[in-house]
Amino acid sequence: MSDRIFGLILTALALALFASATQLESPFFADPVGPKTFPILIAGAALLSALVMISIPDQEPSWPNFITLKKLGLALLVLVFYALTLKPLGFLLPTAIASAILSYQISPKLIGSVATGVGLSAGLFFIFKFGLGLSLFPFPRVLFG
Repeated sequence: MSDRIFGLILTALALALFASATQLESPFFADPVGPKTFPILIAGAALLSALVMISIPDQEPSWPNFITLKKLGLALLVLVFYALTLKPLGFLLPTAIASAILSYQISPKLIGSVATGVGLSAGLFFIFKFGLGLSLFPFPRVLFG
């Protein structure tokens, strides 16, 4: 029964995403695909997944225990704080901290988690900044005047 309830909720969210995507306006000099395509594709995939969950639910879903739910809650909090601190603190520091915390949850080794956070932060910065040409600030904007 829980699969069908989740499928109905996901159906409503997918339809809301589709409706909001159709309201996006294309700028005059937009690429041929336009800004609507990606959200519509995501809404379609979510709707298809929801319909499968509604029509073919699992027999007996197993819910995670309290410790797993606590870890998932911490991961959610880390990602929310990451999103809130990304603009004021720049890319490198929030990404390194969030990556290190999430890595520590997967494998609780402090040195490895810190190394993963720093390496992932630096690697992603170079890929996004120089490979994809995004305008990222590595540090807080105050440092750049």
